[in-house]
Amino acid sequence: MLRRGLLACVSRVVVLLVLLCCAVSVLYMLACTPKGDEERLGLPRANGPTGKEGYQAALQEREEQHRHYISSLKRQVAQLKQELQERGERLRSAQSHPSDAAGLRLEPGPPEKTQADLLAFLRSQVDRAEVHAGVKLATEYAAVPFDSFTLQKVYQLETGLTRHPEEKPVRKDKRDELVEAVESALETLNSPAEGSPNRRPYSASDFIEGIYRTEKDKGTLYELTFKGEQKHEFRRLVLFRPFGPIMKVKQEKLNMANALINVIVPLAKRVDKFRQFMQNFREMCIQQDGRIHLTVVYFGKEEMNEVKGILENTSKAANFRNFTFIQLNGEFSRGKGLDVGARFWKGSNVLLFFCDVDIYFTSEFLNTCRLNTQPGKKVFYPVLFSQYNPGIIYGHQDAVPPLEQQLVIKKETGFWRDFGFGMTCQYRSDFINIGGFDLDIKGWGGEDVHLYRKYLHSNLIVVRTPVRGLFHLWHEKHCADELTPEQYKMCMQSKAMNEASHGQLGMLVFRHEIEAHLRKQKQKTSSKKT
Repeated sequence: MLRRGLLACVSRVVVLLVLLCCAVSVLYMLACTPKGDEERLGLPRANGPTGKEGYQAALQEREEQHRHYISSLKRQVAQLKQELQERGERLRSAQSHPSDAAGLRLEPGPPEKTQADLLAFLRSQVDRAEVHAGVKLATEYAAVPFDSFTLQKVYQLETGLTRHPEEKPVRKDKRDELVEAVESALETLNSPAEGSPNRRPYSASDFIEGIYRTEKDKGTLYELTFKGEQKHEFRRLVLFRPFGPIMKVKQEKLNMANALINVIVPLAKRVDKFRQFMQNFREMCIQQDGRIHLTVVYFGKEEMNEVKGILENTSKAANFRNFTFIQLNGEFSRGKGLDVGARFWKGSNVLLFFCDVDIYFTSEFLNTCRLNTQPGKKVFYPVLFSQYNPGIIYGHQDAVPPLEQQLVIKKETGFWRDFGFGMTCQYRSDFINIGGFDLDIKGWGGEDVHLYRKYLHSNLIVVRTPVRGLFHLWHEKHCADELTPEQYKMCMQSKAMNEASHGQLGMLVFRHEIEAHLRKQKQKTSSKKT
């Protein structure tokens, strides 16, 4: 009995010990186990808020954590922007002060090495580009032409089959590039350092026109012209983008009030064309511009009195006395006529505009002529817009529209005459110093290219760009048998280019096929009806 009682007591003690150990183990696990995900996320606990209120509290806590994280990111972005802006300001400040050598100077004090290397590279790009002086070129094909633009249109040479000679800048990169150049120029013009605080602010409406060209291995040069504060006064800014931040090279204040242009026209017969030319001359040069001298060099005596009569009638009607009539004997030579007309001038250094009788120009072009020439430094070779044969262009209409309505720069109405170098603006001193025309060249063509090559071989800057106010009027062209083979080839090339566009000529070539197709279509339509 005693043994059985002892065993029962021991067994109870063992059970109690086991239960005690289990309880201790459970308490240890509860104390040492990490919090679960739900508790960490703030989800409702057994003794906390329950249901909808608990979940709302958890979501608010999580949203607060996200707000703190976003605020931290915004502070980091703001710090990075501030640092980038400070670096940009230091770079622009270093570029904004032109020097005599390259249009740049470093900020006072020792710059950082990376900044110094960058500025040295930008300075070398300006030095290598044709900004401050001309570069000697081997042929006429080596010259990089300018394109011109206004706020609405771009006038470009490289048209191809899809691009137009005049068009809005469709590509965003080209549009943004030109807008940035104009805005940069306006920022410079309106900066406090550029004038008195009482002067009027410049805006985009003051922008007249600009020209630009890109040298593939250097950068893009911009020359922007704005209205000045006085009549006949202009502001021009030269900017250069060396495949990096745009840089101000120089700023000029140009007063063209006394810039006289001597328009020189060689002529033989062609009385009707001269009468048309004088109508345009009277409106644009006498009535609108008023700073023009006209020199007519006439070859031979046939129809000379009619030409002189047109000049005298214009002189009386418009009270115009600034003209010279020179009569030469012998066969017509354009180069000789222009050379004689240029050398005949006895006054001070004058701006010459070599012109032909079949040219139409606007008063805006005359200012473009003045702004793109500088004695001893710059000559202007504009690319004019050549009109197609109106009889072909408007053949489908009842009548050919008036001349002013024909002078529209479109792919269907004409082309940039980029193979012609006859219309040019240059100062008489530059023309004399370069040696003038080659007087051994007789007849049509060749003399203009020869003079153009002389300037390319010199240190003068040759500005070559299409202009919207200079037109070559269509006329039937005859290539004489007396021309040399090279001249005859050039004459025939000009004749072929003058007639119509590629598409219009194609319609003429295939007109028989087109007519046959229309007949077949008409027959099919009539057979279906019957």
